[in-house]
Amino acid sequence: SLPKGASALDFAYEIHTEIGNKAIGAKINYKLNPISAVLMSGDQVEIITSDISKPEREWLSFVRTSKAKEAIKNALKTESTNRIQKGMEMLDSKLKEIGVSPNAEVFKKLFLANDVLNKDELYSRIELGIINLDNLKKILKKNINKNVIKYWDLKLIGKKNGSQENPKSRKKIDTSVPFLLRENVENAKQSYEIATCCNPIPGDEVTGYISPEGPIIIHKPKCYEAIRLMSSEGDRIIAVKWAIHKLVSFLARISMTGIDRIGLVRDITTIISSELKVNMTGINISVQKGIFQGTIDLYVHHTKDLNNLILKISNIKGIESVKRVEDFSINNNNNNNQS
Repeated sequence: SLPKGASALDFAYEIHTEIGNKAIGAKINYKLNPISAVLMSGDQVEIITSDISKPEREWLSFVRTSKAKEAIKNALKTESTNRIQKGMEMLDSKLKEIGVSPNAEVFKKLFLANDVLNKDELYSRIELGIINLDNLKKILKKNINKNVIKYWDLKLIGKKNGSQENPKSRKKIDTSVPFLLRENVENAKQSYEIATCCNPIPGDEVTGYISPEGPIIIHKPKCYEAIRLMSSEGDRIIAVKWAIHKLVSFLARISMTGIDRIGLVRDITTIISSELKVNMTGINISVQKGIFQGTIDLYVHHTKDLNNLILKISNIKGIESVKRVEDFSINNNNNNNQS
């Protein structure tokens, strides 16, 4: 038996690890649901799988059983290990091609040029295609500038035990250049958080607020909270910009309207989960007098992915309109996963 609050994905892993690893959705009492849907006693459940599906980090935020958590972690660890190994082989091959031996000086230049902290992160980014090795020779010819400021070495000191914040601590961030919002790959340090009031994603115009507690909070500039902070605490507002994100995904919401027909929801979810490999966390659909309305919460890496998804869904027969919901609160969503 499953614990209270268990999801359809927990059920999938109870059946078999491979079924859980390849799950993309579930039919609960003959109705299509995301794998994050919470099960109730007596539910009839059918797990929908796909050979192209694989475990995602955000799955850990809604599974409840230790079996599911362990299986997901093992799959992610295996994928990470394979990615690092392949990236290392790619770099070694390229270094041999240009006649360079991998030594401490070489890695120091590569770390600095690509904003990475360690070899695992470097190898991962190479395998993912985030780091292009075509300009490797040019990078290795450069002299290292020891005065370059690296954001991930900086720490923000907040108030502790009622004491006043040390104003000098904020000087550690170089506000003359935009703060780089780096992806948290292979447990790299991360000193920013995504605001849950407006949920910006890579590709959105964003601004940063240095919170008293330390992390930089990332808002959309037109967010009501960002506007309030700009007017009341303008000295804490800084320019920020996105780095490339290929592993970590961000919560977004789309809304749809159209003419209801048999198979419409199936066509939508097939495009989302199977064709575009996007993870859904919540679906809310209603039909009144033949008019279909719904919202879907999902995770994407960039606005380009979201725009592509919207275009694909808009071409489905029966869909009249589909658009992104710009401002929504994550607190109003039962599936508020954040990777």
